[in-house]
Amino acid sequence: MRMPNALMSIVLTLFTAAVIPPAPLMAQAEAPATEAAAAVAAEVAVAEEVVAEEAAPVEEEAAPPTNAELAYALDNITLFLCAVLVLFMQAGFAMVEAGFNSSKNAVNILFKNLLDVCVGVCLFYMIGYGLMYPGDDYAGGIFGFSGEFGVPTESPGAGSGVLYPQVDWLFQVAFAATAATIVSGAVAGRMQFKAYLVYSALLTGLVYPISGMWKWGGGWLDAMGFYDFAGSIVVHAVGGFAGLAGAIVLGPRLGRFDPNGKAQAMPGHNLTFAALGVFILWIGWYGFNPGSQLVFSTAGDVEATMLIAANTTIAAAIGGVCAMALSWMLFQKPDISMTMNGILAGLVGITANCDSVTNFEAFLIGGVAGLLVVLGIIALDKLRIDDPVGAFPVHGLCGVWGGLATGIFGGHPMGAQITGSLVIPAYAFITMFALFTVLKAVGILRVSAEEEEQGLDISEHGMQAYGV
Repeated sequence: MRMPNALMSIVLTLFTAAVIPPAPLMAQAEAPATEAAAAVAAEVAVAEEVVAEEAAPVEEEAAPPTNAELAYALDNITLFLCAVLVLFMQAGFAMVEAGFNSSKNAVNILFKNLLDVCVGVCLFYMIGYGLMYPGDDYAGGIFGFSGEFGVPTESPGAGSGVLYPQVDWLFQVAFAATAATIVSGAVAGRMQFKAYLVYSALLTGLVYPISGMWKWGGGWLDAMGFYDFAGSIVVHAVGGFAGLAGAIVLGPRLGRFDPNGKAQAMPGHNLTFAALGVFILWIGWYGFNPGSQLVFSTAGDVEATMLIAANTTIAAAIGGVCAMALSWMLFQKPDISMTMNGILAGLVGITANCDSVTNFEAFLIGGVAGLLVVLGIIALDKLRIDDPVGAFPVHGLCGVWGGLATGIFGGHPMGAQITGSLVIPAYAFITMFALFTVLKAVGILRVSAEEEEQGLDISEHGMQAYGV
């Protein structure tokens, strides 16, 4: 018997409602299952990350630097900073020389100081460094060459007192430029610029490195016990005696001496610049002298460096006081130019022995240097030798005093000190006197009288230091 259609529709509706829940109820039933599945998926992802991390290679932490590496870093970075201080001294020399001379020659003096560095760096890199440090094969010799043009870049290995060749060269080239620039003031106001460039090239590329090798490169003076810690003789006396040779061959500036030979004052145009230059040189000397310790990574080296710095300060100060006192007594007025040169004289005198003497002995060395520079300037006037900035009395005369004082107070062999303090200055004087004589003979040493009157800024460079 078949059910009517209407009745069948009613039965199907009731069955569907009983068996299949409405859509909202189905969503509510499916929600817990979805959340559970998401939780399981998250746990699986975390587990996979853990497995991946465990499977990945473990990176080892960088090992801390060794004591040898720390000492190597300290020694080399300290020497670099000292090299910068020594290079900064070029600014001091430029200010002193420009200030002590006429304003019409200021550009010329600044130019020469700049080119001393530029020419010196190039030639000392190419050949000078190899001549000055020729290696053990030439120990105890007079001349040698390392066989290398330029400076090695290979690492020598870490360790206390081990210097990377590049920073060692940087420190040494600053010394070479110092030796060259000392002459600039002694020949100021009358020397042709091209002649000065020839001189600067020869001194930094050949003359200075050879005599420097005699002591610092293990040459014959070093073998006999000659001692010069930071260069009273090797640097300053070389520059001072080279300047003396130039001043003699050139002759005095026009008007420096009257027809009877009496010295006529030719005051510098800017003593403010000169005083600034002296302060810069004094500060730079803390690279020059303490930097020459070369090793700074042990307690003993630190103490030695501080003694050197203290002795340097003492000698400079007492040199200024003694120069002022003597010039005041002689000229009835305190003379600032003499006092400034006295400070520099004290610095030069202590340079050879600053590591070997006591503070009290530093007072004596600096004081004698301050007196010597005043007497040296007076002696040059008597001899009618024109040295506009006192380069020879400061660096030559007091450089020799520093070498001798190293034997008197520093305990080093006196015979060796006398030999080195005479031979190196004589070598510098003779070689430079010969060079300046040759330049004079070929007519390129001194400017004409008209050019000198006009000023070297205009005649040599076509410009002025100061606006009109």
